[in-house]
Amino acid sequence: EFQNAPLKKSTHQNAAYATIRGEGMVWAPSKTLPHCVCDGFFTASLAVTNTMLRDPWLDRWLPLIRDRSGNSAILEIGCGHGDDTSTLLATKLRVHAFDISPIAVGIAKLRAPSVKIECRDIREPLPVQPGNFGVIVASLSLHYFPWLETQAIVERIRSSLRQNGILLCRLNSTEDHNFGASGHPEIEPNFYQVNGEPKRFFDQNQVESLFAVGWNTLSLEHFRTKKYVEQKALWEIIIERKDD
Repeated sequence: EFQNAPLKKSTHQNAAYATIRGEGMVWAPSKTLPHCVCDGFFTASLAVTNTMLRDPWLDRWLPLIRDRSGNSAILEIGCGHGDDTSTLLATKLRVHAFDISPIAVGIAKLRAPSVKIECRDIREPLPVQPGNFGVIVASLSLHYFPWLETQAIVERIRSSLRQNGILLCRLNSTEDHNFGASGHPEIEPNFYQVNGEPKRFFDQNQVESLFAVGWNTLSLEHFRTKKYVEQKALWEIIIERKDD
């Protein structure tokens, strides 16, 4: 979940710190963390395993991902600094990933140098012909937009999947109070200006409404994770494209 993140440096214990799109992600101190910044990128090796707590949410879905991806690459929308990219790559799956943040893309490329990773805005056309993908992953990357734009993005994702292709998606929950679900100016229902950034939070009805047309729901669950140290509430949705 990396979007236009400012980079902050510290020399304390040779640590590097970043605040990423309001989630407060931290690159933790390391005794062996060489780093430098060039044009906003880290260009030396980073102890990326120290960035945040591991969140293995994809692990249980890997058999399904392998089955539905077939011989096609998996598209990852909003890859951040490559946690899910690395999980997919470790299982020998091909991945095509992108993120809007140049800093995030630079770090993800260090972690997964064999993966095609681009700096791209999700509001632009997706980087393939419609119907090419069997699997698309979008973890905490679809909730920064007005409702009508969110619907349009989801429809573009659907059109990029082949019949019975799947989307594995995670969205902010309205119970995600540690990361902006309350106490901020409201732009539209459950869409807030959080520390200068627009951010949407979903209740179950809104999740179901977003994927009501053209999708078959395989799994819809509410979780709490400590991926960002503080507890975060989110929805995990696994859906497949259906054509009536």
